[in-house]
Parts: sequence; C-alpha cells; structure tokens
Amino acid sequence: MDLGPKAEIDQTEVRGVERPRLQLVGLAAVTKVASKQKEENMLSKLIVCAATAATLMSGVAFAQSSTVNGAAGGAVTGAIVGGPVGAAVGGVAGAIVGTAIDPPPQKVVTYVREAPAPSARVVVKEKVVVGQPLPETVVVTPIPDDPTYAYAVVNDERVIVEPSSRKVIQVIK
Repeated sequence: MDLGPKAEIDQTEVRGVERPRLQLVGLAAVTKVASKQKEENMLSKLIVCAATAATLMSGVAFAQSSTVNGAAGGAVTGAIVGGPVGAAVGGVAGAIVGTAIDPPPQKVVTYVREAPAPSARVVVKEKVVVGQPLPETVVVTPIPDDPTYAYAVVNDERVIVEPSSRKVIQVIK
C-alpha cells in the first residue's frame, strides 16, 4: 500500500479561462501539509523567543525594571510563546533579570558620588560587572542612611553593592 504524496493535475475553467489545478491526493499528502504547517509554527515561535530574549537582555543593559515587573513581564511573554510552561519559565527568567537590574534609590547614588575616595587605590584584575560579586579583598563601606547598600571604589570606578552578597548593583560613571 503506497501512502506517498500524489498529485493530480486537471484543467479547471474559471470565468472562461482554463487553468491547471493541482490536487493533492491521499493521507500522506495531507500529513505532509500538516507537518509543513507545524514546522512554520515552530519557526515563528523560535523567532518570537529570540526577540523576547533580546528584549529582556536589553533591559539588563538599561537597568529600568524591578523584580516584580521582570517576573510579570516574563510570565506574560512566556505564556504567549509557550503556554503554561512558558509562563512559568518566563516568570522565573523575568524575576532573575528584574533582580539583577533593580536600581538603588537616587539618594544612595548621590551619596556614593560625593563620598570621599579611600586613601589607598584598589585595583583588581577582574572587570567590575553588574550582577557579579566583588572579590573578598575589596573593602565595602556601608551607606549610613541606607544599610541595605554599600559602596567601594575599585579600578577608579565607584560601585554600589549589596553588602551581604557583595554583588555589584550599579557602576557609577
């Protein structure tokens, strides 16, 4: 029994003009069409996922979101792209991105800008990166008015850190 795709061409007259018409015949032909549609659907989802990832990563660079906004946005995007499982994965990913980019209050930034630099220059080999902890050799100084933040001057850059994890929250230029 041959289930391979078959095609029949016949002449069909439409408004007085004869045109060839291709007609797919058989179960295999219908399956092939359905498979092609699934493939195109998956490609569309892949493109949407790539665009979503690019959007989320640009958020890290601009530091304009919070944990709650990141989780909510990630869940909505994930639900659109991947249904319930996508919502769960997107929510977690959004929360992680949101946590990494939660900016400190302006009064903390102002304090760190105006604080006197330490007398000894601190230089480390590693590049200072937002979201990564400072090396243990770097001394961090708590912010007096807001102990949830601390700062350090490393490689001639002032950085705001989370004191317990030493994670860099913002590099002040």
